[in-house]
Amino acid sequence: TVIHGMVFFKQPPQTSANFNYCQLKLNQVTGSFTLSSYRMFQVMRFAVQEINNSSLILPNVSLGYEIFDHCSDTFNFQAILNMISRNGSIQVLRCVNEYVSKVIAVAGPFRSMESMTVAPLFAMNLIPMVNYGSSSSVLSDKWKYPSFLRTTASNKDLIQLIILIIQHFNWNWVAFVSSGDENSQNGLQLFKSKLKDTKICLAYAKELNEMSDHYEILQQLEDLSIEVIIVFARQSSAVAFIKSAIKHNIHSKVWIAGDSWSLNKNLPRLSGIKAIGTIIGITETVMPLPGFKDFVYLSHTQRNNRPTTCEQTPSGRTCNQACDLCSDVSPEEIIGENPSYSFATYSAIYAMAHALHNLLLCDIKGCSDNVTVYPFMLLQELKRSNFTILNRHIEFDSNGDPTCTSYAIVFWNQSGQAQKVGSYETDPAVDVPFSINNTKIHWYADQVPVARCSPECSEGFAKKKDGLHQCCFQCNVCPGMTYVNYTDNPYSCINCRKTEWSKPGSTFCTQRSVEYIPFTDPVAITLMFSTGVLLALTLAIVILFALNYDKPVVKSAGGPMCFLLLGCLSASSISVFFFFGKPTVTNCVLRYFLFLLFYTVCLGCFAVRSFQIVCIFKMATKFPKIHSWWVKHNGQWWLIAIVFVLQLLLLTTVFTASPPTPVNDMTSYRDQIILKCAMSRTVIMFLLLTIVLASLCFIFSYMGKDLPKNYNESKAITLYLLFLILTWITFCTASILYHGKYLQLFNAMSVLSSSYSILFCYFLPKCYIIIFQPQKNTQQHFQGIIQRYTQNISSK
Repeated sequence: TVIHGMVFFKQPPQTSANFNYCQLKLNQVTGSFTLSSYRMFQVMRFAVQEINNSSLILPNVSLGYEIFDHCSDTFNFQAILNMISRNGSIQVLRCVNEYVSKVIAVAGPFRSMESMTVAPLFAMNLIPMVNYGSSSSVLSDKWKYPSFLRTTASNKDLIQLIILIIQHFNWNWVAFVSSGDENSQNGLQLFKSKLKDTKICLAYAKELNEMSDHYEILQQLEDLSIEVIIVFARQSSAVAFIKSAIKHNIHSKVWIAGDSWSLNKNLPRLSGIKAIGTIIGITETVMPLPGFKDFVYLSHTQRNNRPTTCEQTPSGRTCNQACDLCSDVSPEEIIGENPSYSFATYSAIYAMAHALHNLLLCDIKGCSDNVTVYPFMLLQELKRSNFTILNRHIEFDSNGDPTCTSYAIVFWNQSGQAQKVGSYETDPAVDVPFSINNTKIHWYADQVPVARCSPECSEGFAKKKDGLHQCCFQCNVCPGMTYVNYTDNPYSCINCRKTEWSKPGSTFCTQRSVEYIPFTDPVAITLMFSTGVLLALTLAIVILFALNYDKPVVKSAGGPMCFLLLGCLSASSISVFFFFGKPTVTNCVLRYFLFLLFYTVCLGCFAVRSFQIVCIFKMATKFPKIHSWWVKHNGQWWLIAIVFVLQLLLLTTVFTASPPTPVNDMTSYRDQIILKCAMSRTVIMFLLLTIVLASLCFIFSYMGKDLPKNYNESKAITLYLLFLILTWITFCTASILYHGKYLQLFNAMSVLSSSYSILFCYFLPKCYIIIFQPQKNTQQHFQGIIQRYTQNISSK
């Protein structure tokens, strides 16, 4: 049997404590012996002896103890019940301070299930149990185990350390192999619960028992392509499993060893252990015990020189407390055995001694002999433990667990030694609680192994779950205007907000730039300056025509109609200034209203002017009555007035019902928000009149294509109309192909070009004649031209 001992401290008398000792006998039922447990037994004896020999703790008081090998619950309950009985019977207590038990404290047992079995019995009398090996987190429940404390760490810290190691190396596809004992099962449950907040997937979990087919388990691990295997099992099960891995030629794996076997001394010596891969273990930091080595050698010498006082093992199948094989163990074997739980055992004994020291009001002179110590008093004092031993602080939290535990991360190196490569501290005051020196680990492949179900997605790719585990996925690129947030949800592409944009395969969205043409834009400044020049030219032409109002050139250009035409031209050109700056309702309305109203009047003037020219040279001779009526009733002014009123009504009606409004164009460009003015579809209503007038102008001007060369107003108007049509065809083509902010510049340029075409094609040639060819600006010159044209028409 494994020598998982329970140490019972006897109730000390008022003066001193008796020291009772009996050798351990081998359990004949199982016929096994565990050297690591025997080492813990020797550490316990060493601690008791140190305390009894110390003048600083419990002076003049000697601790006595009895030790029992907890080989089986069935065989050991008799001894346990005897410890908590009173005069051979167990009574239900009315008050804990009315009972003086045979023992005041218990150290052990080692395994979690054994502790869970016996702890409720000791809890009835609030007899404190200070444990050194049971790490199941279930024992932290003080409702069930009120008198249980421990100097070894809880599984929750061990499992947390394993997860930190996995995360440190960026692994997420692991297996967890446990055994059937409570400690291993609790570790598996904790591991599963902690995985919920991580990106680690438990690909495989298996419980080892005596009937387990190791080859089948190892084959399943191979089939699932699992590279990292956590073996959190009791030592005997773990050793058997690793030996099977060697036997079946398992190669290139990472084995994470639980604390039960991470410092095993025999496995690293096995042939083929290096071939199975890299072994990383976790264990509480090993603390050397000064004087323990000398104690072991001295105890061995004394035992050999002392006659056996205990009876030999009977031949019957019973579990007793004699140990036939203990004398066969050499001091070197004890000293060289797994030291994992040595300090936990050592500190458990000292914790009870310190608590007893305080209860007995001990000082340097001695302890009080007038104090009766009850178990519940010792339990309360243990919970207040706060002392330092071998530079380690000992204190318990509200769950009876140690507040500060130091762990070592070890690597089984090429020489078969457990080399420390990292550490983990549960003390919150430590600045860097977890650390691993990667350079000290020599991997079987000379680099950190990859243990993932699926390769990590490239940046900007969302994961699509493939199977049951979140670690198994396919990678799909996120389309434009979406992004993937690996922190919140790596499994979906999130739409950007309306004011944001992103490229395909993005991990974030970028704020869209807001685009419009400011007044400070160089092109805008150029256009506004050009508009100013046009207004200046228009004013100059008005002055020039006013000074030459009675001259034939001005009269032939339309006379007073020229001033209306120039005035409307100036008014329509002012609309250019409203194409720049951040769009508002006001400048959206004015940029279209001014141009469409006054430029339509310009077209109306040209339509009338074209009609008049045709009437003078053609209709006057062919249709004299119609010409007479037109002149008599000033038909040209009525027509212009009708055009103005009709266009004004149309614009007012449409702009009132559905005015041009500033809009944010978010569809044309993914990375820009274009601020522009939106026109409703009813714009065709007031464009219709403009188109009709332009068409009439072109028809009438074409009818006058054969007029006198030196007196051909129709040709000037036709040329102007060609420029006008070309300008707006160019703008319409640009608006179809381009939707950026500079489309407003094209619009302003089209407006300005339409105005300049009137000046250059119609007015500037007349200004040239007035200024540079005054001989042609006479009544005789024009009458001669008209007479020659009339004679030609008559002869035809």
